[in-house]
Amino acid sequence: MMGRRRPSRFHGLLPVYKESGPTSHDVVDMARKALGERRIGHTGTLDPMAEGLLLLCVGQATRLQQFLLGWNKTYQGQVCLGHATTTYDGEGEPIDPEGSPPILDRETLDRLEARFSGEIQQVPPPYSAKKVAGRKLYELARNGETVEIEPKTVTAQDFSLSAAAPDMIALEVTTSTGFYVRSLAHDIGLELGCGGHLHHLYRTAIGPYAASSALEQGALQAVTGPEEIIDGPSWIPISKIKLPFEEIVLNTGAADRFRHGQEVVVFRQGSAGIAKESRVVVRGEENRMLGIGVVEAVLARGRTLTVAPSLVLDLTTSPAPKAT
Repeated sequence: MMGRRRPSRFHGLLPVYKESGPTSHDVVDMARKALGERRIGHTGTLDPMAEGLLLLCVGQATRLQQFLLGWNKTYQGQVCLGHATTTYDGEGEPIDPEGSPPILDRETLDRLEARFSGEIQQVPPPYSAKKVAGRKLYELARNGETVEIEPKTVTAQDFSLSAAAPDMIALEVTTSTGFYVRSLAHDIGLELGCGGHLHHLYRTAIGPYAASSALEQGALQAVTGPEEIIDGPSWIPISKIKLPFEEIVLNTGAADRFRHGQEVVVFRQGSAGIAKESRVVVRGEENRMLGIGVVEAVLARGRTLTVAPSLVLDLTTSPAPKAT
């Protein structure tokens, strides 16, 4: 009979700077080895060719993955013009359309920025982990199977383009969840009529988390003990995790009721903007994150909220890591 998996010792986020080459799962395995933890996930895959920020969730923080996915992501990249590829990046085989790129003057770049800014319809790349009828697109593509892929509404903000070379466009963009920069590169090539594919991609940020403060992949592989990470500047304990929701703080009595799955009534100043059915981060004493709540009612011009537990964190089954 197999024994139960031992509880996680560490709970928090580990931003890692992934280098070009390994898969996102490879980096997760590096972190599992370094921390001695199995319960580690991430908040958005980076393709092997891409580099930049990979945000790892450790221990109880894995329960927050679905909410962390709500943060926008910011990228820098390069689109190579002249032909499309099967994978929409430089690793695929060349396909049509192909041709000589037009002159990349400001008028052309402005037109592309306007075309792909805001809400747009986007089709995922055929070689991606997106599932159709329970199967990943890259599995279908490798088997030579073709399926109808429905376009999805995604959002591009702060989208800017510049000419890096006669056949190369540099881009910067902040995207909603579910956005594929590879598809953007492919669609730019279609719009110009010459074909194009993603040449390089660098993820600079996920919401408030920046690649510049992440742990280098090489440093992750070189650690000799988990304390080097937990006591280091890149580690974010669960109490300091930021989610894309408003926050409320409960007193001791209300916190106890919330932990036991009961609704709580919250009186607070400045509740404007919190609507019924919206999610909120719930904190207790010493700013400890208790979980996620759903607003059931908003009364007294927004100053009184009734909040029901949606997710309750339980950090009592394992020792807390050393404070940083």
